[in-house]
Amino acid sequence: MQMASSGTRDGGDYRERLTPSLWALVSAAVVAPMAALVFVPLNQAVALAIGILVAVLVVALMIAGAPVISVRDGVLHAGRAHIDVHLLGRPATFQALEARQARGPGLDPRDWHVIRGGIDGVVRVPVDDPDDPTPSWVLSTRTPDRLAAAIRRSQMGS
Repeated sequence: MQMASSGTRDGGDYRERLTPSLWALVSAAVVAPMAALVFVPLNQAVALAIGILVAVLVVALMIAGAPVISVRDGVLHAGRAHIDVHLLGRPATFQALEARQARGPGLDPRDWHVIRGGIDGVVRVPVDDPDDPTPSWVLSTRTPDRLAAAIRRSQMGS
């Protein structure tokens, strides 16, 4: 699930929740039969209800716990971290093999990472703050061009 919009005072609003892929959610729902099997000796109807409840709870927690990437009011938010866009350089976008390289062998351990499996696009944003030991932010995104454009628009507006 991803949402992005524009139209605030700096024109750079963007928001995306890095939800797990459908494949990951279906895989997580496999806990339902396992949970139900534990309670079958007590009562089959109760076991079925508990299994469904556990599956819904696990999927809901996976979605609710997914990090959000947003650009609003001149600040880039990635998960729990945030940084003013005027402290950032020009974002670079990566897709396919370049993205795999950027989030794999080309990943600097000093970078701030918000990387999720199943999301192919990557945006790397250099940090221009001399007091910040983090050289760049590496972010997974389903729409790397839109995220990079939102960062650039916000940089021009701040």
